[in-house]
Amino acid sequence: MTRLFGTDGVRGVANLDLTPELALRLGRAAGHVLGGPRHSVVIGRDTRRSGRMLESALAAGLCSVGMEVRLVGHVPTPGLAFLAKTDQFVAGAVISASHNPAPDNGIKFFDHRAQKLADGVEDQIEALMTGDDTLPRPTEGGIGLVGDSRALVKEYEAFLISKAPRLSGMRIALDCANGATYRVAPAVFAHTGAEVLAYFDKPDGQNINDGCGATAPEALQQLVVDHKADAGFAFDGDGDRVIVIDERGRAHNGDFVLALVARHFIRHNKLDPKIVVGTVMTNGGLESMLARDGVRLERTQVGDRYVWEAMERLGAQFGGESSGHVIFREYSTTGDGILTALEVLHLMRAEGRSLADLADEMQFWPQVTRNVKAARRREWEANDVFRAAKESAEAKLGSTGRLLVRPSGTEPVLRITVEAQSSTVASSTAKDLAEVAAKELA
Repeated sequence: MTRLFGTDGVRGVANLDLTPELALRLGRAAGHVLGGPRHSVVIGRDTRRSGRMLESALAAGLCSVGMEVRLVGHVPTPGLAFLAKTDQFVAGAVISASHNPAPDNGIKFFDHRAQKLADGVEDQIEALMTGDDTLPRPTEGGIGLVGDSRALVKEYEAFLISKAPRLSGMRIALDCANGATYRVAPAVFAHTGAEVLAYFDKPDGQNINDGCGATAPEALQQLVVDHKADAGFAFDGDGDRVIVIDERGRAHNGDFVLALVARHFIRHNKLDPKIVVGTVMTNGGLESMLARDGVRLERTQVGDRYVWEAMERLGAQFGGESSGHVIFREYSTTGDGILTALEVLHLMRAEGRSLADLADEMQFWPQVTRNVKAARRREWEANDVFRAAKESAEAKLGSTGRLLVRPSGTEPVLRITVEAQSSTVASSTAKDLAEVAAKELA
């Protein structure tokens, strides 16, 4: 049987794969494993139309095993994680499909340490969802209650404001992806003294990530140039990642942020230990830059939970993914787009230079990723034709490049990433391999 929990919780098309019935059963099983009666869980969601439906079902399941539920409404995923570690809750759940399109949705849990549930805990929950439901069914006073706690989002907002630099005289453009950051991000940046230009901040339940946000920053790139902004930040639907836009309208991903932070810390003798955590997708140019300064890049599998685990194990101060998830261990346990944007501006101010000038100093290798719709994406290693094409591509790249094939854990897509010293080689290699994948794994 296919595992219910993927790399980032439970996901699927809302009301088709991820149904209210499934959310109810998930709530009952998770509630039992996470504490049961007399314990409280906080639930937040992004702006998808299906969010309230799944929120109601999940809350009903939790209450049916005696748990108290507090609803905070629209909140970025890192904000929900922040609230989950407060004294009144044993866990938190966020209803979101992050950067995925509006029809999708997901349910992800955080424990009291604001960390994503361990695989073993997810396995316990999943085991309770199979077969007959024999979990407790309290009655009368034993049934949990649902409460409205939307005001708690202000606590997360206050935390971000406490970490914000003064930005008087600056013009900052924000792309809120019509998602969970649409209230918090403009409010936080307004407190910095900057002139804030907020775009894609009018969610209607169906426009989340639609031609905007971290996965489609082109609109913000043009807006930054047109309105002469000093910087722009494109968040994704649930606000756990960010793409940085410099004043020339160029987009920079999580590898840029890691390079910026690492170089600043190195120059000021603050990087201890000399380790930065990335993933298998992290650009080889970043690894080369870090190596010249005596810093090791530790690679993990894709997923900010794995980045966090490596950071904890190695004591690293920060780490992240090319996609824009960046974790600062001093402040957070998961990627936080707004916090990352504030840290980037802190460092820009400290360096006394523009983002474009800082970016010009960095040398990343050309990297091309093709996302191929492939229903049989997990079979790529067993497909002789595709495997032969991959081996041939790797032989041609030799020591001058790198090739990575990875089935998405959140959508029916096979991701093919090629790095090479030549952008033409990277692009043509990725294109050729993507064509084979589309034919063989559809």
